[in-house]
Amino acid sequence: MNGKTPASADTDRQPVAVFDLDGTCISGQSGSLIALWLYKRGYLSKRAALGLLWWGIRYELHLPNRQERSRELIFGNLSSYSPDQIDRIMVEFHQEVMVPRYRRLAVEQIGRLKEAGCDIVIISATFEVIAREATNFLGADGYVATKMEKDAQGRYTGFVLGDVIEGTAKVKAVRSWADQRFGADGWDLEYAYGDHYSDVELLQQAKHPVAVSPGPNLRRTAAKCGWPVVNWKVC
Repeated sequence: MNGKTPASADTDRQPVAVFDLDGTCISGQSGSLIALWLYKRGYLSKRAALGLLWWGIRYELHLPNRQERSRELIFGNLSSYSPDQIDRIMVEFHQEVMVPRYRRLAVEQIGRLKEAGCDIVIISATFEVIAREATNFLGADGYVATKMEKDAQGRYTGFVLGDVIEGTAKVKAVRSWADQRFGADGWDLEYAYGDHYSDVELLQQAKHPVAVSPGPNLRRTAAKCGWPVVNWKVC
């Protein structure tokens, strides 16, 4: 941004900046990181770990894959714990594994955009508790993440509630979050930051899309569309 004021600052519409979490604000993917962390600590069975490994291979190969499956495998293995215990496990994971992985350049850019008047939204396919902790750590204004269903007694059922926040669902979720906060005509998506080709639809909605340390598919799209590319892997 280099100190520039968001375009929406001259209107009554609130400028919003959206940051993907995995691979953008942190190095690595929280899904694979938490699976390994849970397995090492005995929270995840070998069968579930193998299921997650197979799911990850299919994801990397762009094979048909049910997005809910990986989340259900993890929460299914945590079903013997209370909701508070599960939430504490997620908080502990964030503190131990994710905090050291935050990229300094991401943190600095969030600070600059907040100072310029943007509302900052963290968006991720990860679990809500992890996204909440990330939001607090980064000093963002809100988050959108994958919700896990609870039953009438408040216990996690092991199933995803609604959409996994990925691809097209990110656009829908950001719009819903901002509409509720500012009204349908009260905001503009000024900036969007993402690292993966699945972020393209979200980036397309922003006035200023930025590809962060992108993979080859997103890099080609960024070059075709004239989007800036930044390397945040250095920090």
